[in-house]
Amino acid sequence: MNTKKQLILTVLCCTVSLFSISAQTEMNFHSWASTPPMGWNSWDCYGPTVTEAEVKANADYMAKELKPFGWNYIIVDIRWYVGNDKAHGYNETNPDYVLDEYGRFMPAVNRFPSAAGGKGFKPLADYIHSKGLKFGIHIMRGVPVVAVQRKLPIKGTNLTAADIYSDKDQCLWLHDMYTVLPRKTGSQEYYNSLFELYALWGLDFVKVDDLSSPIYFAEEIKMIRKAIDRTGRYIVLSTSPGETPIAHAKHVQKYANMWRTVGDFWDSWQQLKEHFEVFERWNKWRAAGAYPDGDMLPLGRIGIRAERGNPRMTNFTKDEQYTLMTLWAIFKSPLMFGGNLPDNDAFTLSLLTNKNVLKVLNTSTNNKPLFRDDEKAAWIADDPKTSAKYLAVFNIADQQEIIEKNAVWSSNLITRETPGHSVNIDIDITGVRKVYLVVSDGGDKIDWDHADWIAPRISNGKDSLLLTSLKWVKATSGWGNPEINKAVSGSNLIVNKIAYKNGIGVHANSIVEFDLPEGYTRFKALAGLDNAAVGQNTGASVKFFLFTQNPSGPTLAPVLKIPVNLNKLGFTSTCVITDLWSGKRIDVFIGNFVPEINRHGAGLYKIEKAGKNYLHQ
Repeated sequence: MNTKKQLILTVLCCTVSLFSISAQTEMNFHSWASTPPMGWNSWDCYGPTVTEAEVKANADYMAKELKPFGWNYIIVDIRWYVGNDKAHGYNETNPDYVLDEYGRFMPAVNRFPSAAGGKGFKPLADYIHSKGLKFGIHIMRGVPVVAVQRKLPIKGTNLTAADIYSDKDQCLWLHDMYTVLPRKTGSQEYYNSLFELYALWGLDFVKVDDLSSPIYFAEEIKMIRKAIDRTGRYIVLSTSPGETPIAHAKHVQKYANMWRTVGDFWDSWQQLKEHFEVFERWNKWRAAGAYPDGDMLPLGRIGIRAERGNPRMTNFTKDEQYTLMTLWAIFKSPLMFGGNLPDNDAFTLSLLTNKNVLKVLNTSTNNKPLFRDDEKAAWIADDPKTSAKYLAVFNIADQQEIIEKNAVWSSNLITRETPGHSVNIDIDITGVRKVYLVVSDGGDKIDWDHADWIAPRISNGKDSLLLTSLKWVKATSGWGNPEINKAVSGSNLIVNKIAYKNGIGVHANSIVEFDLPEGYTRFKALAGLDNAAVGQNTGASVKFFLFTQNPSGPTLAPVLKIPVNLNKLGFTSTCVITDLWSGKRIDVFIGNFVPEINRHGAGLYKIEKAGKNYLHQ
């Protein structure tokens, strides 16, 4: 063979080899999460203030109670590198950042004592690994602002952080970081240095925030993927927040193990119900090792020192909790529990340790929606080892909360583009003995729809009475709980950057009902977006209403019969159905199955062809 031919063959072989290595690398990182990751994340209960002792307590509980069921990740969420952060928001006034000499954030030693002496998270990771669990952290996209300001060096280069940054596209809701410019020399080296450090710590999971919404940073995701793979350590990559733009579904599936499909998900039925539409949209983009992520499970005891709300057991009813777990399982979303595990009650523990439900999550195939309308929904999936199918059935019917035409006053849509982010109300209420202060989501998603009624008051020409001095009859909030003289998040009432001492903080959809004393003739208030809503991603959009009669429609029946045609599912003869939540066989059926499902509740079933043994039992 002549030299020229040998050279051509050599080049071809090298090209094939490089392609094979690249394909193998991609296949391998997806294999690190062969089933949807299951773990605990500190955000819902501790916000940016979690401590080492609290992380260890949750790891101890997981190792004892949950590890046998497949739960194995312990994730320290945001701002572990700030020594003086606070609940209900972030300390951006005088944050006590902790960095090493290469501009890489390090754990705050006052919160994570084992990190002293430059050890970082390695001692904590070692503790978690000793329990047979895996360790993860949250980071923000980009390079620390303080590293740029100090011109700290990038490890292994002659460059500094000031050589690779841009102040454009900075995170809207937290200003710790600047954007890294992907094509700048030193940018990849910066990310390489981060993940070299994390690999030395023993990291198994990383959640990277401000990466996918409102802007999708495709090049930065590729840099992170490359930096992870370069370490040789199996580090699962989770991108955040959401909704990840569906236009980038193919890209994120290629480079990440899981990605957010929604914004921050809390214990609100409206937010839970949105997932039915969202999961249908993302269903075709699930692949082995690559999972659309419905966000954390706001179950158990949450809000201890969180960004939103106060300490509480989840506001979800038991039926709503069954819906959440059933929907996540049949969709095969990662499960990241948000509550403080040691505070779990028996019911919460039962949700997390049902082997039948977790089998659907981990082994089912061909998962897809079967039907959905205003009252009901269903999903179907296959048991890959038998001819059986899994069926999830949901009662999503809702009472009409607000009949707008019955309002005595209503605002236009209020957004962060509205001058003053607010509207004044001054209307006649002569003869009125009851008012309802109502906030709706403006007809779109309820993400970040924080709203404030500032100084709501009634007057009679001489005297004025603040409604906050009265005890309301009933008050609801789409997320969290209505608050007196503070925002629903627990922070100060702030509208258009002005702080107010008096008012009611709520979150759409919300209804606050008051009985009024006699003789008052006018109602006045300032109704506006709370500051917490204005800076978040696309901001909020709400409408305010005043009603003097019940704003809601008729109450619905507590139980709904939901017919499922078994013939259309391929069961043309007699079949047996088992309730997977209880583990009990229901009965033998032919033709149709009509489960009765509580409002906002769910059923999860296994359908099998009935053999002779079943028919003769």
